[in-house]
Amino acid sequence: MLGDYRIEGRRAADISANVERAVGSGKLAPGELLPPMRELAVELGVNPNTVAAAYRILRERGVIETSGRRGSRVRHRPANTHRELIRVEAPEGVRDVSTGNPDPALLPPLGEALAEAAARAAEGPVLYGSSAVDSELERMARAAFDADHVPAGPLAVTSGSLDAIERVLSAHLRPGDEVAVEDPGWGSLLDLISALGLRAVPVALDDDGPLPEDTDRALRQGARALVVTDRAQNPTGAAVSAARARELRAVLASHPHVLLIEDDHGHGIVDLPLHPLAGGTDHWALVRSVAKAYGPDLRLAVLTGDAVTVDRVRGRQRLGPGWVSHVLQRAVAHLWRTGAVDAAAVAGSYGHRREALVRALRDRGVVAHGRSGMNVWLPVPDETGAVARLLQAGWAVAPGARFRVSSPPGVRLTVSPLSMDDIGPVADALASVTGPDSTGRYD
Repeated sequence: MLGDYRIEGRRAADISANVERAVGSGKLAPGELLPPMRELAVELGVNPNTVAAAYRILRERGVIETSGRRGSRVRHRPANTHRELIRVEAPEGVRDVSTGNPDPALLPPLGEALAEAAARAAEGPVLYGSSAVDSELERMARAAFDADHVPAGPLAVTSGSLDAIERVLSAHLRPGDEVAVEDPGWGSLLDLISALGLRAVPVALDDDGPLPEDTDRALRQGARALVVTDRAQNPTGAAVSAARARELRAVLASHPHVLLIEDDHGHGIVDLPLHPLAGGTDHWALVRSVAKAYGPDLRLAVLTGDAVTVDRVRGRQRLGPGWVSHVLQRAVAHLWRTGAVDAAAVAGSYGHRREALVRALRDRGVVAHGRSGMNVWLPVPDETGAVARLLQAGWAVAPGARFRVSSPPGVRLTVSPLSMDDIGPVADALASVTGPDSTGRYD
């Protein structure tokens, strides 16, 4: 238990900070068993209630987990161990297809949009007490939601999709609550859930989205929230089909008190229609970020949802940043109004490269996944070995460990940096590290 490391501190805050620093530095490893509270209290010469308070702080921060009589352990992936650290640095001469970034050539120039927004700010600056959401942006976002049959609801603007998801989760959940998530799924979301002191419950998926029976299992076992990526799922490219949406809505109808969060970050880069799940639960939110279609540095997402959820998000936002800059909001509205992004052309560009890679792999006897968006997911028998061998072959891919909870190994490849001339060579390299796989799901 703990090996040579000695926990120190006299106050709960000091004890918890000491443990958290040790976990962050690697002195306490994932799975390490912490001393029983009374035993540690005697060792430190403090009241057992002080140690109990320290352990509670650590649980809420996602550093440790407690399993009754089995005691408290460092979590398998503590909140201060970011999945982004699980990466491969591409040395000189190696092509980096691991980042998940959009193709810069497909992003619109921002000069005209920002100039117009700045001019409007000069004419009438936004001051304290103004509306948090620009009226034109709100009108256009609402019209787009209506066109995609998203239920009516108020609207909020946040600093990106992860900010929106964090605010929605915090509005309804408390540390220790369970959240059903796609597995494999977005690594930053898994980090966020851990950092909030929540527990991720994996849900298997295939190319059409989360499996209904596995979703129902997670909700029946007590998950209080479900996060679903509607299109361009990261890392697999899954997209919720019309048939799958009907099945999932039927599952959610049996769990009306579950919080539903839908992430539609693929809006603007995917030509598949949206099949929203919202409407069958008491509380829900659907989030759209502009990052992939217009540029990650804009840091803007719009969300709609039930009145209670959006009101809580807005209320908490007022006590923090207050609002997202109207200069950015107006710039995005300008980009939307002027059609700065040809969504069909962007979707076609990503789709052409993605489908060519999946087809080339199939021709080599390898099944990969990539129904939509800019990523391709490739199951492999040995993830570490595959990443290393691909690096030697001149390709840096993202290790699947960044995205997995309990699903089998895999690697993610982003097609954004690829030309059509790259498809054959990268397919050859990928085929060399895996074998035929006839399954259509990722578990």
